[in-house]
Amino acid sequence: MSNNSCRKSPLDLFNDSTKPYINVCAPMVRYSKLPFRELVRGYNVDLAYTPMILAKEFKNSSFARDFDFSTSPTDNPLIIQFASNSPVELTKAAELVIGYVDGIDLNCGCPQKWALNEGIGAHLIDKPELVKDMIRTVKGSVGVDFIAIHGRTRRQKSTSPIDLDTIKLCKESLQIPVIANGNVFSLKDANLLYENTRVDGVMVARGILKNPALFTGCESTPWECVDKFIKLSLGLGTTHYIFHHH
Repeated sequence: MSNNSCRKSPLDLFNDSTKPYINVCAPMVRYSKLPFRELVRGYNVDLAYTPMILAKEFKNSSFARDFDFSTSPTDNPLIIQFASNSPVELTKAAELVIGYVDGIDLNCGCPQKWALNEGIGAHLIDKPELVKDMIRTVKGSVGVDFIAIHGRTRRQKSTSPIDLDTIKLCKESLQIPVIANGNVFSLKDANLLYENTRVDGVMVARGILKNPALFTGCESTPWECVDKFIKLSLGLGTTHYIFHHH
Protein backbone atom coordinates (compact mmCIF):
# COMPACT_ATOMS: atom_id res chain seq x y z
CA MET A 1 0.00 0.00 0.00
CA SER A 2 1.10 3.53 -0.64
CA ASN A 3 -0.15 6.29 1.64
CA ASN A 4 -0.70 9.69 0.04
CA SER A 5 -1.65 12.64 2.22
CA CYS A 6 -2.60 14.81 -0.81
CA ARG A 7 -5.65 12.84 -1.84
CA LYS A 8 -8.69 14.07 -3.72
CA SER A 9 -12.16 13.82 -2.23
CA PRO A 10 -14.81 12.01 -4.31
CA LEU A 11 -17.34 14.57 -3.07
CA ASP A 12 -15.40 17.32 -4.83
CA LEU A 13 -16.05 15.49 -8.10
CA PHE A 14 -19.80 15.69 -7.59
CA ASN A 15 -19.50 19.43 -7.03
CA ASP A 16 -17.76 20.04 -10.37
CA SER A 17 -20.29 22.09 -12.32
CA THR A 18 -18.37 21.66 -15.58
CA LYS A 19 -19.55 18.03 -15.94
CA PRO A 20 -23.13 16.69 -15.85
CA TYR A 21 -21.95 13.43 -14.25
CA ILE A 22 -18.75 11.77 -13.14
CA ASN A 23 -17.19 8.79 -14.92
CA VAL A 24 -16.71 5.76 -12.68
CA CYS A 25 -14.81 2.48 -13.14
CA ALA A 26 -16.77 -0.23 -11.33
CA PRO A 27 -15.46 -2.77 -8.82
CA MET A 28 -14.67 -5.94 -10.79
CA VAL A 29 -13.35 -9.16 -9.25
CA ARG A 30 -9.85 -9.88 -10.64
CA TYR A 31 -10.00 -6.93 -13.04
CA SER A 32 -10.15 -3.53 -11.32
CA LYS A 33 -6.72 -3.86 -9.75
CA LEU A 34 -4.09 -1.13 -9.70
CA PRO A 35 -2.71 -1.43 -13.28
CA PHE A 36 -6.19 -1.33 -14.81
CA ARG A 37 -7.25 1.57 -12.59
CA GLU A 38 -4.14 3.52 -13.57
CA LEU A 39 -4.89 2.78 -17.22
CA VAL A 40 -8.50 3.97 -17.25
CA ARG A 41 -7.68 7.11 -15.27
CA GLY A 42 -5.79 8.18 -18.38
CA TYR A 43 -9.00 7.86 -20.40
CA ASN A 44 -11.36 10.21 -18.55
CA VAL A 45 -12.23 8.04 -15.55
CA ASP A 46 -12.81 10.31 -12.55
CA LEU A 47 -13.33 7.73 -9.81
CA ALA A 48 -12.24 4.08 -9.55
CA TYR A 49 -13.10 1.17 -7.27
CA THR A 50 -11.04 -1.79 -6.12
CA PRO A 51 -12.34 -5.31 -6.73
CA MET A 52 -14.67 -6.70 -4.07
CA ILE A 53 -12.60 -7.66 -1.01
CA LEU A 54 -13.75 -9.90 1.85
CA ALA A 55 -13.56 -7.75 4.98
CA LYS A 56 -13.03 -10.72 7.31
CA GLU A 57 -10.02 -12.02 5.37
CA PHE A 58 -8.63 -8.51 4.90
CA LYS A 59 -8.85 -7.85 8.64
CA ASN A 60 -7.30 -11.16 9.67
CA SER A 61 -4.57 -11.77 7.10
CA SER A 62 -1.63 -9.61 6.05
CA PHE A 63 -1.24 -11.93 3.05
CA ALA A 64 -4.82 -11.15 1.98
CA ARG A 65 -4.16 -7.43 2.39
CA ASP A 66 -1.02 -7.56 0.28
CA PHE A 67 -2.62 -9.78 -2.37
CA ASP A 68 -5.98 -8.03 -2.65
CA PHE A 69 -5.06 -4.39 -2.26
CA SER A 70 -2.43 -2.08 -3.70
CA THR A 71 -2.48 1.57 -4.63
CA SER A 72 -0.17 4.43 -5.59
CA PRO A 73 0.05 8.22 -5.15
CA THR A 74 -1.70 8.74 -8.51
CA ASP A 75 -4.44 6.18 -7.83
CA ASN A 76 -6.99 8.60 -6.44
CA PRO A 77 -9.72 9.25 -5.71
CA LEU A 78 -10.18 5.57 -4.88
CA ILE A 79 -13.04 3.61 -3.32
CA ILE A 80 -12.37 0.24 -1.71
CA GLN A 81 -15.26 -2.22 -1.85
CA PHE A 82 -15.73 -4.65 1.01
CA ALA A 83 -18.09 -7.60 1.33
CA SER A 84 -19.17 -8.29 4.90
CA ASN A 85 -22.07 -9.22 7.15
CA SER A 86 -20.50 -8.00 10.38
CA PRO A 87 -20.39 -4.38 11.58
CA VAL A 88 -17.28 -5.11 13.65
CA GLU A 89 -15.34 -6.85 10.86
CA LEU A 90 -16.28 -4.19 8.34
CA THR A 91 -15.18 -1.41 10.67
CA LYS A 92 -11.86 -3.12 11.46
CA ALA A 93 -11.15 -3.61 7.76
CA ALA A 94 -12.11 0.00 6.99
CA GLU A 95 -9.82 1.33 9.70
CA LEU A 96 -6.87 -0.49 8.09
CA VAL A 97 -7.20 1.54 4.89
CA ILE A 98 -7.72 5.02 6.33
CA GLY A 99 -5.26 7.28 4.52
CA TYR A 100 -4.93 4.90 1.59
CA VAL A 101 -8.40 5.27 0.07
CA ASP A 102 -11.01 7.98 -0.25
CA GLY A 103 -14.12 5.97 0.52
CA ILE A 104 -15.50 2.63 1.68
CA ASP A 105 -18.18 0.78 -0.32
CA LEU A 106 -20.29 -2.07 1.07
CA ASN A 107 -21.20 -4.67 -1.56
CA CYS A 108 -24.93 -5.45 -1.38
CA GLY A 109 -25.32 -6.71 -4.92
CA CYS A 110 -23.06 -9.69 -5.71
CA PRO A 111 -25.51 -12.42 -6.84
CA GLN A 112 -23.05 -15.32 -6.96
CA LYS A 113 -24.11 -18.45 -5.09
CA TRP A 114 -21.01 -18.59 -2.88
CA ALA A 115 -21.62 -14.99 -1.74
CA LEU A 116 -25.27 -15.73 -0.92
CA ASN A 117 -24.19 -18.82 1.04
CA GLU A 118 -21.73 -16.67 3.01
CA GLY A 119 -24.46 -14.16 3.82
CA ILE A 120 -22.80 -11.32 1.91
CA GLY A 121 -23.43 -9.45 -1.34
CA ALA A 122 -27.02 -9.64 -2.58
CA HIS A 123 -27.98 -11.65 0.52
CA LEU A 124 -27.97 -8.32 2.36
CA ILE A 125 -30.91 -7.06 0.29
CA ASP A 126 -33.14 -9.04 2.66
CA LYS A 127 -31.26 -7.75 5.73
CA PRO A 128 -31.88 -3.97 5.76
CA GLU A 129 -31.36 -3.67 9.52
CA LEU A 130 -27.97 -5.37 9.29
CA VAL A 131 -26.97 -3.09 6.42
CA LYS A 132 -28.05 -0.09 8.47
CA ASP A 133 -26.01 -1.29 11.45
CA MET A 134 -22.91 -1.78 9.31
CA ILE A 135 -23.24 1.64 7.69
CA ARG A 136 -23.81 3.35 11.03
CA THR A 137 -20.84 1.59 12.61
CA VAL A 138 -18.45 2.40 9.77
CA LYS A 139 -19.79 5.92 9.38
CA GLY A 140 -18.79 6.66 12.95
CA SER A 141 -15.23 5.63 12.13
CA VAL A 142 -14.64 6.71 8.56
CA GLY A 143 -17.62 8.36 6.86
CA VAL A 144 -20.09 7.39 4.09
CA ASP A 145 -21.50 9.94 1.65
CA PHE A 146 -22.96 8.51 -1.58
CA ILE A 147 -24.52 5.39 -3.11
CA ALA A 148 -24.00 3.34 -6.28
CA ILE A 149 -27.02 1.49 -7.68
CA HIS A 150 -26.98 -1.47 -10.07
CA GLY A 151 -30.48 -1.40 -11.54
CA ARG A 152 -31.27 -5.12 -11.47
CA THR A 153 -32.53 -7.67 -8.97
CA ARG A 154 -30.18 -10.38 -7.76
CA ARG A 155 -32.02 -12.95 -9.94
CA GLN A 156 -31.73 -10.98 -13.16
CA LYS A 157 -28.97 -11.78 -15.62
CA SER A 158 -26.58 -9.16 -16.95
CA THR A 159 -28.42 -9.29 -20.28
CA SER A 160 -31.61 -7.95 -18.66
CA PRO A 161 -32.36 -4.24 -19.08
CA ILE A 162 -31.71 -2.11 -16.02
CA ASP A 163 -34.64 -0.50 -14.22
CA LEU A 164 -34.26 3.15 -15.16
CA ASP A 165 -37.43 4.20 -13.37
CA THR A 166 -36.24 2.79 -10.04
CA ILE A 167 -32.83 4.41 -10.42
CA LYS A 168 -34.52 7.72 -11.19
CA LEU A 169 -36.81 7.33 -8.16
CA CYS A 170 -33.79 6.69 -5.92
CA LYS A 171 -32.07 9.78 -7.30
CA GLU A 172 -35.16 11.92 -6.68
CA SER A 173 -35.69 10.50 -3.17
CA LEU A 174 -32.16 10.74 -1.79
CA GLN A 175 -30.28 13.78 -0.55
CA ILE A 176 -26.87 12.31 -1.38
CA PRO A 177 -25.17 11.76 -4.77
CA VAL A 178 -26.29 8.67 -6.71
CA ILE A 179 -24.16 6.67 -9.16
CA ALA A 180 -25.93 4.37 -11.65
CA ASN A 181 -24.50 1.19 -13.16
CA GLY A 182 -25.61 -1.23 -15.87
CA ASN A 183 -25.64 -1.83 -19.64
CA VAL A 184 -23.18 0.93 -20.54
CA PHE A 185 -20.95 -0.06 -23.46
CA SER A 186 -20.26 3.34 -25.03
CA LEU A 187 -20.15 7.02 -24.18
CA LYS A 188 -23.56 7.30 -25.89
CA ASP A 189 -24.95 4.69 -23.47
CA ALA A 190 -23.51 6.63 -20.54
CA ASN A 191 -25.11 9.85 -21.74
CA LEU A 192 -28.49 8.13 -22.21
CA LEU A 193 -28.33 6.66 -18.71
CA TYR A 194 -27.69 10.12 -17.32
CA GLU A 195 -30.44 11.71 -19.41
CA ASN A 196 -33.00 9.13 -18.25
CA THR A 197 -32.15 9.28 -14.54
CA ARG A 198 -30.24 12.52 -13.87
CA VAL A 199 -27.84 10.66 -11.62
CA ASP A 200 -24.60 12.20 -10.40
CA GLY A 201 -22.32 9.52 -11.80
CA VAL A 202 -22.26 6.68 -14.34
CA MET A 203 -20.40 3.50 -13.41
CA VAL A 204 -19.17 1.02 -16.02
CA ALA A 205 -17.91 -2.56 -15.62
CA ARG A 206 -18.05 -4.86 -18.67
CA GLY A 207 -18.05 -1.95 -21.10
CA ILE A 208 -14.85 -0.42 -19.76
CA LEU A 209 -13.19 -3.82 -19.50
CA LYS A 210 -13.88 -4.33 -23.20
CA ASN A 211 -12.83 -0.76 -24.06
CA PRO A 212 -10.82 1.08 -21.37
CA ALA A 213 -11.07 4.26 -23.48
CA LEU A 214 -14.90 4.18 -23.42
CA PHE A 215 -15.30 7.52 -21.64
CA THR A 216 -13.25 9.31 -24.32
CA GLY A 217 -15.81 8.41 -26.97
CA CYS A 218 -13.63 5.80 -28.69
CA GLU A 219 -15.83 3.04 -30.09
CA SER A 220 -13.14 0.38 -29.75
CA THR A 221 -9.94 -0.07 -27.78
CA PRO A 222 -7.08 1.96 -29.33
CA TRP A 223 -3.79 0.11 -29.71
CA GLU A 224 -2.03 2.66 -27.50
CA CYS A 225 -4.34 1.53 -24.70
CA VAL A 226 -3.11 -2.06 -25.03
CA ASP A 227 0.49 -0.88 -25.08
CA LYS A 228 -0.03 1.22 -21.94
CA PHE A 229 -1.65 -1.67 -20.09
CA ILE A 230 1.24 -3.98 -20.91
CA LYS A 231 3.74 -1.42 -19.60
CA LEU A 232 1.70 -0.73 -16.46
CA SER A 233 1.28 -4.43 -15.77
CA LEU A 234 5.00 -5.10 -16.13
CA GLY A 235 5.90 -2.11 -14.00
CA LEU A 236 3.41 -2.88 -11.23
CA GLY A 237 3.94 -6.64 -11.10
CA THR A 238 0.62 -7.95 -12.40
CA THR A 239 0.47 -11.75 -12.24
CA HIS A 240 0.25 -13.71 -15.50
CA TYR A 241 -3.17 -15.05 -14.42
CA ILE A 242 -4.67 -11.58 -14.01
CA PHE A 243 -2.94 -10.24 -17.13
CA HIS A 244 -4.22 -13.15 -19.23
CA HIS A 245 -7.82 -12.52 -18.14
CA HIS A 246 -7.62 -8.96 -19.44
